[in-house]
Amino acid sequence: MNQWEVVIGIETHAQLATVSKIFSGAATAFGGAPNTQACAVDLALPGVLPVLNRKAVDCAIRFGLSIGAEVAQKSVFARKNYFYPDLPKGYQISQFELPVVQGGAITVQVGSGDKAYEKTIRLTRAHLEEDAGKSLHEDFHGKSGIDLNRAGTPLLEIVSEPDMRSSDEAVAYARALHALVQWIGICDGNMQEGSFRCDANVSVRRPGAPFGTRREIKNLNSFRFLKEAIDFEVQWQINEIEEGRAIQQATVLFDPDSGETRMMRSKEDAHDYRYFPDPDLLPLVISDDWIARVRGELPELPGQMRQRFIDDLGLSAYDAAILTASQEMANYFESTVAVAGKANAKPCANWVMVDLAARLNKEGKVLAESPVAAAQLAGLIQRIADNTISNNIAKKVFEALWNGEGASADEIIEKQGLKQITDSGAIEALVDEVLAANAANVAEFRAGKEKAFNALVGQVMKVAKGKANPQQVNDLLRKKLAG
Repeated sequence: MNQWEVVIGIETHAQLATVSKIFSGAATAFGGAPNTQACAVDLALPGVLPVLNRKAVDCAIRFGLSIGAEVAQKSVFARKNYFYPDLPKGYQISQFELPVVQGGAITVQVGSGDKAYEKTIRLTRAHLEEDAGKSLHEDFHGKSGIDLNRAGTPLLEIVSEPDMRSSDEAVAYARALHALVQWIGICDGNMQEGSFRCDANVSVRRPGAPFGTRREIKNLNSFRFLKEAIDFEVQWQINEIEEGRAIQQATVLFDPDSGETRMMRSKEDAHDYRYFPDPDLLPLVISDDWIARVRGELPELPGQMRQRFIDDLGLSAYDAAILTASQEMANYFESTVAVAGKANAKPCANWVMVDLAARLNKEGKVLAESPVAAAQLAGLIQRIADNTISNNIAKKVFEALWNGEGASADEIIEKQGLKQITDSGAIEALVDEVLAANAANVAEFRAGKEKAFNALVGQVMKVAKGKANPQQVNDLLRKKLAG
């Protein structure tokens, strides 16, 4: 595999958060009965004319500003001509030579722990276009049905440069983009409903050689499928080349059941679509004032917040990246720190990323459904910090908070008698009791067996019902065993 370099670029379709379509007043709500949300414009009836949705342009500007791109003050809509049963006009209104967003970049965190690294992925462009309808095959025996509810739904097609070199980098980029479009409020990110879907252009080459022939994997609607599809496609292309066969440019589909890609059609190039400016739409002109207004409405962006967490709170780049993976998590973390204090930022990060996330995952809940509010978690972290409870006891308190057994950590600690024993005299008495009852472990420790010490610590904590301060127990045990 080291003899080969993988080259990946991703085209993403993000459905924009508008209540009406990009060129008509029909609704964009998901789940309507087939063909109930398609008006005369969407159906391409004779004499109709498109009218551009201003909110869709706002969304494109927000995206362009958030990635440091150039927002074109003049862009043009074009007709992309091709036949498909669910494309009533016989063409799609899109943008080609003059897109609304040009350039930009996204920096992503790839991997975790010691192997984590940052990578900046350049973007080529992002352009506005309309979605096509949907062909339905499964419910019709020997026939296909056409649902035009999606026809005319506003999309922002986001095209990356071929900067990714592994499926892990591709997934990191897709996740970061998915988080960003939700963060800035232009897309709900619902992959199951098709609001956010990726096409991966994959090729392989010998290191240093020109780019190989790419194959495009269409409509990947989960990060797991994106990774699996790329990994399969890469290995397939390598095998083909090593067996002496040339790669043909093509569009392929990924079958999640078999884990394989299969060819759908030979890949078209731009000239096949006979692009030309749409005569029914004037060029889109965006003024400086319009851009300034949208810039003023942008929230703090993930990259800015990530750097602030590093600079102001002393978090690692990895922790900051995880905590800003979604606006919801970032807000929860900040609310926790606001109560627990900046000095406890690292414990707050650990509890949010590890304990809370694990419990949510176990129960299949999202953060908004957490029964433990940020202020409650902060109260728990404060009691760990001031040695009221140990980390082990804190897990019991967290469990009680999760189950609604008290309104706060303090209430649960008091009600269940969980306050940590820090009185040195009381701990010394417990240590003496354990040493007297465990002569064999004492002898083993003095004979050089370190495991015996851990056993003695465990016995003290057991007698203390987990409430003795662990550090004091360790210190006192060491002192007495050395005497």
